[in-house]
Amino acid sequence: MKKFTERFFSAPADSFFIFGPRGTGKSTWLKKTFPDAYRVDLLDDRTFRNHIAHPERIKQIVKANPKTTRYIIDEVQKAPALLDSIHSLIEEYKTHQFILTGSSARKLRRGGVNLLAGRALLTHFHPFMAAELGIDFSIDAALKNGLIPLVVSANAPGKTLATYITLYLKEEVKEEGLVRDIGAFARFLEAISFSHGSILNLSNIARECQVSRKIVENYLSIIEDLLLGYKLPVFAKRAKRAMTAQSKFYLFDAGVYCHLRPRGPLDSPDEIGGTALEGLVLQHLKAWCDYSDGQVDCYFWRSRGGSEVDFVLYGEDHFHAMEVKSSKQIHPKSLKSLKTFLSDYPEASAMLIYGGTEKLMVDEIPCWPVEDFLLELKPNHWP
Repeated sequence: MKKFTERFFSAPADSFFIFGPRGTGKSTWLKKTFPDAYRVDLLDDRTFRNHIAHPERIKQIVKANPKTTRYIIDEVQKAPALLDSIHSLIEEYKTHQFILTGSSARKLRRGGVNLLAGRALLTHFHPFMAAELGIDFSIDAALKNGLIPLVVSANAPGKTLATYITLYLKEEVKEEGLVRDIGAFARFLEAISFSHGSILNLSNIARECQVSRKIVENYLSIIEDLLLGYKLPVFAKRAKRAMTAQSKFYLFDAGVYCHLRPRGPLDSPDEIGGTALEGLVLQHLKAWCDYSDGQVDCYFWRSRGGSEVDFVLYGEDHFHAMEVKSSKQIHPKSLKSLKTFLSDYPEASAMLIYGGTEKLMVDEIPCWPVEDFLLELKPNHWP
């Protein structure tokens, strides 16, 4: 029996959506947390056929089980028509809780997710955080294979990760008819991996994939809808200098990035490793923002003059600027952009995360080993 790892995600008391990429452990967590809930698994072919043909079936189930007050509808994006019935059930059964999981927002957005009109809260589930794994966390393993629970718990993580990517192409993209040319989309996934941690240049990606820019824009929206990647916006509040306008792009997991990113003799290990480390830190920050109380958003900061800070976290009770460096030593230039940011925003705190092994204070800026920082990062607690 595989060990169950406690997660930091906290369930709301009301009905809610829980979105997260496949394999992040949504269903496993729900089964463990709510063992007595009635579960409708739309990944099961027979269940899917029954509910897609008869969307009102969920109403019949609820009425037939008067003592059951919690219902889980797994992968609800496969049957968006269910949302009408669930909406009315939430209105009728005030003491019931309906939990809807999804690994894609695309069909729901087009199929009427807004029909719930805020009746169900929107939450997100992420790959493991280092602090969830504790002593089982390995920075090297995380950079190589990522932190998707399905992969972490596998006997052969590398092969499982490769299969995971293939299944996304097959099940979520090809079978749903999201693209006409699955080969072109596969080339796009490879091309977009070069943009991980970089400003997006869709025209260049279109040339590499030999498709139009419009098609690349559609492919990018598919990646975002499948929760495989996201754009990181520029922090420009109270800007004192000219800022860049374009967003950065990141894949949602370091292992997915490392698997998709082609390697060749012209690639330096520091380039790929440094980008993977930056993405690993960001996926932790995104999880921390979603799992913590209050609204905290993540940005990056880049002036047109060339100063750049990897991540800025901004919310009512938080204002943090962070730089991530893979080097084991701290060079004076490593702190230059943080100091520039602090000159514009003296209210912020600053931190450098690096590949060394000692916690240091350099020019009044805390400098932490990346593994120490990730293990200390827990919801509602800032290291």
